[in-house]
Amino acid sequence: MDNQGGITVQRALELPGLRSGLPEVVACADRLGRTVRWVHAGEVPNIASLLKGGELLLTTGLGLGTRPAEQRAFVRRLADRGIAALVVELGPRFTRLPATLVETARAAGLPLVQLHREVPFVAVTEEVHTEIVNHHYALLQRAEEVHRRCTEALLSGGGIPQVLHILADFTGNPVFLETPDGQLLYAAGPVSGEAAADPLQVWEGLRGQREAEPSANAVLIDVPGGGHGTGSVRARVVLLGVSAPLLPVHRMAAERTAGVLAVVLMQARQEDELAARGRGDFLTDLAEGRISAEDAPAQARVLGFKPGAGPLLPVVMRLSSSLGPSGDWAVLARAVLEELSSVGVPVLLGVRPVEGRVPLLVSLRSESERTTVADRVAAALRAGVERAGLDRAAAPPAVVVGVAGGWAAASAGLRHAAETATAAHGLPARPWYDARRLDIDLLLWRLREHPDLAAFVDRAIGALRVHDAASRPPLLPTLETYLAHAGRKAETARELHLNRQTLYNRLARISELLGTDLDDPETVLSLSLALRARRHTPS
Repeated sequence: MDNQGGITVQRALELPGLRSGLPEVVACADRLGRTVRWVHAGEVPNIASLLKGGELLLTTGLGLGTRPAEQRAFVRRLADRGIAALVVELGPRFTRLPATLVETARAAGLPLVQLHREVPFVAVTEEVHTEIVNHHYALLQRAEEVHRRCTEALLSGGGIPQVLHILADFTGNPVFLETPDGQLLYAAGPVSGEAAADPLQVWEGLRGQREAEPSANAVLIDVPGGGHGTGSVRARVVLLGVSAPLLPVHRMAAERTAGVLAVVLMQARQEDELAARGRGDFLTDLAEGRISAEDAPAQARVLGFKPGAGPLLPVVMRLSSSLGPSGDWAVLARAVLEELSSVGVPVLLGVRPVEGRVPLLVSLRSESERTTVADRVAAALRAGVERAGLDRAAAPPAVVVGVAGGWAAASAGLRHAAETATAAHGLPARPWYDARRLDIDLLLWRLREHPDLAAFVDRAIGALRVHDAASRPPLLPTLETYLAHAGRKAETARELHLNRQTLYNRLARISELLGTDLDDPETVLSLSLALRARRHTPS
């Protein structure tokens, strides 16, 4: 497929200028369908070095040479350069083209034409160039017609499938929209004309072939994303010439279609993000009391949330700092919503980029299904994060589930879950955290900037911190595991993969460094609080 447009050699010979020279095709008459990109006239022996390919070369033969070897080399160099055809005007230099010239052109596959009458090369050049420009303009008009039809389809409420069908119908070939990494988003085949193959079958049949070696009869146009680096390409239009040959006008039309799709995709992302942020603002206003429990149901219905008669379950997911306020929250919201659709209950989900949170309300049928639904919602949230490509963050997202109840309880529950999600940073990873069981962690987090909390931690476990900074093995993990198992030494030893005597020695060393009795309930409480509080205080 010629991407630059032009007219054929046959059409150039039919124009008045060359036709008046009584052209005779003496080699490769079957290749007159070649595209003429430009016209050049010259008489120098090394003229091939001045050409770029696709030219119609006009000459009187003065540069062809007098010896057969020179003539063969001249034609071969032109053929290697990829010119469209060689036109030689008969006259003082040649009364008829030498057999050597004809045979070499035939062997090289280069159309060779001799003119029996003198023609003005300047007039021929102007005439052919005018025809090329007119032809290119006609192609642009046809491509612009596709652009106009695509725009009208969008203004009439159509979407990406309609746009792709217009392009497929225009080219008579299947059209695909894929992600930058080659995943299929949409497929469309021609609507009119004879029955064509199923585009999805075409895609499956040619996908492996495209990966191995891209087809020459294909057009791939990037859909710009407006960003930099990986964000510079949002998608790719793929046009495959399986039902009809691909022409230059098809590439032009595909380029204009890609421009339309860029606007559609960008608008969709912006609308998705605005809608997600709007829902996030509503849930935040509800949590902070700016929307009353009486007014909340009506506003939620406007946002598309229609819960049943059962309780509402507040849930908050807090992401790590890897996705800042300028990140692609629309992609995250869309991916999470698609995953949540499998949960089978009404959900109102929003985003809060500034706080790095995803708040949501889930409609339950009864309080008894809280745990079951929380499991499924948490799994869907994490799957959505993975689909959005955010699962490689340094810390996994924390999902906190609040107390189920009516709209008034949902207000307090969202606020509590949001704070608890922040306080949960650094806790052992779990599918989800129950906000009711993290009140102590929340209290300690609220005190994180109070100097008394840091002083308390230092008094309680400061000696172990000093020890672990300079000596091995560290003792804080042993103490933490021991307290987590409520002082049960056998279970502690199993989890730490220690024999009992080694564990006894470590516990004795801990008691010695802290100057405390690990069997004393007050000491155990103090140490447990200090271990929790250390996540919020400087080391």
